[in-house]
Parts: sequence; C-alpha cells; structure tokens
Amino acid sequence: MQQRSNNRYRLKPQEIAVIEKMRETEARNVLVIGDLHCPWDLEEYLPWVVEQYSTWNCTQTIFIGDVVDSAGYSYHEQNPDLPSAGDELNLAIKRVQRWYNEFNEVGTKVIIGNHDRMAARKAMTGGIPSAWLKSYSEVLGTPNWDFVERYVQDGVQYVHGEGGTARTKCRADMMNTVQGHLHTQCYTEHYVGRNFRVFGTQVGTGINFTNLSFNYARAGKKPAIGCAVILNNGTLPINLLMPL
Repeated sequence: MQQRSNNRYRLKPQEIAVIEKMRETEARNVLVIGDLHCPWDLEEYLPWVVEQYSTWNCTQTIFIGDVVDSAGYSYHEQNPDLPSAGDELNLAIKRVQRWYNEFNEVGTKVIIGNHDRMAARKAMTGGIPSAWLKSYSEVLGTPNWDFVERYVQDGVQYVHGEGGTARTKCRADMMNTVQGHLHTQCYTEHYVGRNFRVFGTQVGTGINFTNLSFNYARAGKKPAIGCAVILNNGTLPINLLMPL
C-alpha cells in the first residue's frame, strides 16, 4: 500500500516562538473591533469577532469608533424609509447590548467616532448646554465602557480617524497608529527611517452594507469586513478579514 504523504504545514522555529510569545500571560494582545454603526451592524460579525478574541489569545478589547450610526438625526438628508430617530436609537441600544454582553470588562475602551458624537453636535447647534446631556454609557446601558477620543497604550495610538488614513496619520504623528472610519480599507503598512519605525493599521468595519442607511455609498467599493489584533504589547499588528 502506498503511504500517503503528510502535507500538513509545519511551523518554523521562529513562527513557534511568535505563537509562544503571544500566549504568554504578561503579553497584552488587543482585539480592535471595526466601526459597527448599530443598529446596522452585520449579524455574523459579532460571533466571528468573539472567535478572533479567543483564537488570538486577546486580553483586551478596543472599539475603534462609530458604535452607533445616528442616521435619524444626522446633518445629512433624511431617508424617509428608515426608522425615526427615536426608533433607530432604541434599535441601536438593543444591538449594542449584544456587544456589551460579550465585551463588558471594566475599562473597555470605546473610541468616539463622528457618528457617535452626532447627538452632542445637534445639541450644540441647538444651543443646549452639555450639562443637560447624558453620557454615552448612560444612553447605551454600557457602564463598564470608557468612551474616549484617543487612547494610547504600548506606544500605539488608537483613534477613529476622521482626519485621513492610517498610513498618513502614523507618519504625520511619527507614532504607531490604529484607526477605523474608512469602511473600504483594511491594511497594515510599516514605515522605516534611519531613526524610526512606525506602522499604520486600518481596521476595517462590521457594517451591514445592504441597509438603506448606506445607500450613499452603494455605487462605491464594498466594505472590508474585518477587525485587527495588536499583539505582544503593541509590537505585532495583524489585520483579519471575515470570510465572505
């Protein structure tokens, strides 16, 4: 009988070393979740992201911004076929709770995106003092989440990214950068100079592109459904794309 060859890929010593380092308890491995735009997040995105947290031995979670969509009270033209502002918010809260049930550690960082701050901007336009406004966590029912404009850890800055791309931001600030905002891009680029080395990671997104809320982008590129992991205390950025 002819013996079958073993075609299984064997890890190289340096690859084994990377995996062992990743599994060390003292190493921080960060899962970065893309823009959700709840209630219009993709149904399959949550279980896939939960799987990535376990697969990559993550110890921390960061939401990269635009947790909610706020289409019903944005400055753009309103789509009459979408739910009202109040109904959309109620739907968004229910969808956010699905994420909170999975990622609810105290201090979980949520970067504030341009869609997240829409209600505060509308209040400012209407001349309403900020003292009248509830916090993001109060509205969404996420007391353990910490909403911030920017977060820095292990020499990596996490921003939403309204000001450009990850590749331009990391070079402008001369700092490792992870950002969201751009739904059609998911990449990591490294820039090396004589005296520096930085990376820029564009995370991807978790939106349901078929929803009417995204009609404005229907003729453009499809979204890059994915997330990122920043492993080994900020030294190893990896993009992950969800299978189609």
